[in-house]
Amino acid sequence: MRNSAITLLSLSIMTVFSSCNQGKAADEKKTVQQTVAVKKDSIKKNIVSTIDTLDYNKRMLAISNNDTTGRWPVKTPYPLPGALLPYNRIVAFYGNLYSKRMGILGEIPRYQMITQLQTEVAKWAAADSTVKTIPALHYIAVTAQGAPGKENMHRMRMPFKQIDTVLSWAKPINALVFLDIQVGHSNVKTEVTQLEEYLAKPNVHLGIDPEFSLKNGEIPGSKIGTFTADDINDAIDILANVVKKNKLTPKVLIVHRFTQGMVTNYKKIKTVPEVQVVMDMDGFGSKVLKRSTYLSYIYREPVQFTGFKLFYKNDNWNNWKMYTPEELLKFTPKPLYIQYQ
Repeated sequence: MRNSAITLLSLSIMTVFSSCNQGKAADEKKTVQQTVAVKKDSIKKNIVSTIDTLDYNKRMLAISNNDTTGRWPVKTPYPLPGALLPYNRIVAFYGNLYSKRMGILGEIPRYQMITQLQTEVAKWAAADSTVKTIPALHYIAVTAQGAPGKENMHRMRMPFKQIDTVLSWAKPINALVFLDIQVGHSNVKTEVTQLEEYLAKPNVHLGIDPEFSLKNGEIPGSKIGTFTADDINDAIDILANVVKKNKLTPKVLIVHRFTQGMVTNYKKIKTVPEVQVVMDMDGFGSKVLKRSTYLSYIYREPVQFTGFKLFYKNDNWNNWKMYTPEELLKFTPKPLYIQYQ
């Protein structure tokens, strides 16, 4: 059963805007290769990039935090060279520039926000020196709406100039940018496709939020939505194609989750070398509640990597205290994506 605190989060967001595993990684395999044909002085040469799979396996074992159930680490195809995970921990600020109520990204002035983000990055770097900590701006590019809108889709696409603004903010601090999608009555394939121009940029990645995917005509915010594995695989297919077409390093896909029903058929979610999937524990509440949610829906239904969401206000309300980096590093598995709202 859902805790009332998390239910309040789901409904309160809408007040802001009318409101394959394609194969297992073989243990005996020592390298993964990507061959690229390069033409120089009319002579083609093959450049082979590799990842150290022994090092990769060691890092995956480390983030599994001595799990003894066999769930973690998850066996998936090795990523293409240049993968962000498990070599980095991503610390992201989430929000929308039109609203001060959807997250820290739009709540405070840019300079103050960037300074605070860098402070959080430093805290995580100090807490765990085994992986590099990198900053990110996680921008809600498509917001679910209570009103149907012109296309009767109960979603609003933000103007591209806003995405350009967030990209300009990210550049001076070498931050990643995540574009987040709340589909409303639309679908993942349609909404992700319209952002392909931005996803083709090396530092731009994707987030999708099943909470606001209402498949039976309900008003977003009136109940918790859902994604099937097919919905998530649509995003993975698009990202994989973008990576192949533009010869990019792997993309990171964030999937928010805080209930059983938000994601169905998790075992059918694809894992491919071009995309790294992070199941992100969303929702606010007490430490006990949040740990229980992480265990129930993230730990027990492994996909690939994990994330954890922290709320500056709602996790510090009602005598609750927000988790510290040191406390979250004791979780199994250790989250490699941390989002602040």
